[in-house]
Amino acid sequence: MKNDINSLIHLPDLLFVQWFDAEFGINRGIYNTIDSWFYQKGVKDITQRRHYILKFSQSLNHLSNKRQKIKLGPGGLTTSLNNFWEVFIDRGLKENA
Repeated sequence: MKNDINSLIHLPDLLFVQWFDAEFGINRGIYNTIDSWFYQKGVKDITQRRHYILKFSQSLNHLSNKRQKIKLGPGGLTTSLNNFWEVFIDRGLKENA
């Protein structure tokens, strides 16, 4: 499957979550938590949320500098999401996601 962003964000939910798990090592439960977090932040459009989720996950991969399962300790997911959101908004990248 070609891994360009536009193709990925339009996959059916199950296929997207399976690809996401294979790519980032983040299971469906964590994915759903991330998806819900962005929804609660006001990102109602599913394709926009998927863009945000991908950018968030890529930022975690970049920080760990490894292509392995992303590990977040207790409270780590919420902290990482909050940090990502602050940087995302502060740098004006929200519109470009």
